[in-house]
Amino acid sequence: MQQGKYYVFFYDVPGRNIASGSLPIKEGTPVTACPVSVVEAKEDVPLAPIIVDWEADDKENPFNWSKPRKWRISLTGSSFTGLTAATGALVAAGSQSMIRDLHCTSEQAQATLALFALGFGVAPLALSAYSEEFGRKPIYLVSFAIFTLFFMPIALAKNVQTVMISRFIQGAAGSTGGAMVAGTLADIWVTGERGFPMAIYTFAAFFGTGMGPTIAGWVELKLHWRWIEWIAMCFGSVLGLWMALYGVQETRGHILLGRRAEKLRKSTGDNRYQVAYRPKMRELIWISITRPIYLLVTEPVVASISLWIGFGWGVLYGLVDSVGLVFGALHGFNVAQQGMVFLTVAIGSIIGLIGNIYQERLYARDVGRFGPEARLYAASVAGVGFAIGSLIYAWTSFSSVHWIAPCIGLTVISASIFTIYLASFSYLADSYLVYASSALSGQGLVRNLLATGFPLFTPQMYTKLNFRWASTLLGLVAAGLAPIPIVLFFWGPQIRARSKFARRLIGVEK
Repeated sequence: MQQGKYYVFFYDVPGRNIASGSLPIKEGTPVTACPVSVVEAKEDVPLAPIIVDWEADDKENPFNWSKPRKWRISLTGSSFTGLTAATGALVAAGSQSMIRDLHCTSEQAQATLALFALGFGVAPLALSAYSEEFGRKPIYLVSFAIFTLFFMPIALAKNVQTVMISRFIQGAAGSTGGAMVAGTLADIWVTGERGFPMAIYTFAAFFGTGMGPTIAGWVELKLHWRWIEWIAMCFGSVLGLWMALYGVQETRGHILLGRRAEKLRKSTGDNRYQVAYRPKMRELIWISITRPIYLLVTEPVVASISLWIGFGWGVLYGLVDSVGLVFGALHGFNVAQQGMVFLTVAIGSIIGLIGNIYQERLYARDVGRFGPEARLYAASVAGVGFAIGSLIYAWTSFSSVHWIAPCIGLTVISASIFTIYLASFSYLADSYLVYASSALSGQGLVRNLLATGFPLFTPQMYTKLNFRWASTLLGLVAAGLAPIPIVLFFWGPQIRARSKFARRLIGVEK
């Protein structure tokens, strides 16, 4: 036998192959040392790769991790979400001292709020591809480091252009705290367990949006806008240290399987251990950019849900401007008192979180009968509540009406948008399954683009239409969008069944 590499086939009985492998056979090597008899050796016969996958009850599978470990990861990600949400809104509280110090216009100050939302909306289209290629942990750590460091150029800025550019970059980096946390929850929680962790994640986004301006208002009153950034950077540094040392772990299944395959290749010397095929980086980026847009254009379910929550998210960002106008002009609130009004957003998120407990019970009862549409009970009520809350806010905007009345309207609006936001994530994830991340990316793009636009025209709208009619207009639009969850509840399956993409999805799942 010549020296070289041969593919050796092993048999237990004549004619029945039970295993095969490749062995480097040198001249003089006794083949009888093999554990079973070698009956033939053929050169240059290709062998199929060994696909590494999870075993039953595999402890390394993220779905099988312990509950404390899952909750540590979930709460860490939700904390990141809360901090980015607070950062997005807090800059408005310091706008007056920023305008004075940087000699900028109010429109430029409003643009700093909008540019954060713009970065938050467009960055996930590319970041999702990088998380597929490199895993979630490095993307979390790098993006959070950039997010935290960019408080510094904002705090030290000598002109408003520096603030605007830094806010855009910070929003892009902070988008990981919004877009990828939902993916992390999907990595570690099975569908039946995911409802409450998703509710906590949504709660963090809303609670942060409410608490950011509340705290920043008092800082603005005493220390002005630069200290808002420094204090936020301190919070970010503490959370970043926790994330780096303990709070963040890799949860992406194919990344963990890839590491297992690499260990097997090294320990056995057999290069056939591989993970299932993954697209190349260029393909991933192309898919992550184009597929969400494709779904928005071709899927009525994705388009309608995205428009609905996009409008709600735009209104939430618009409130950052309208609250100062309404409560400052009508009730003489200073900047700290105006910030306290945003506690209505935090209270609304608590109400929405409590309401989700009943929604989850209804979902568990009816998911077998209605499928993903069982996610829409609370959202159907919230659509009506959104319109009613806007009208309450509109027609209590008089100086003669106690300030608690418009605060009630704001609380109803916030609780309703919370419920709509949570339903949009859960419903799209259940409806589009393996393509859920693309559907959610499309939703996030629309949501943050509208959040970018609303702060740019809200002050002008409230000034020209007056406080009451501006809020009435928002309420009428909300009323026009309110039937969306009801229509989807009754006809969602039929709408999806007519879609070419949905039929392809059914084929993939089969």
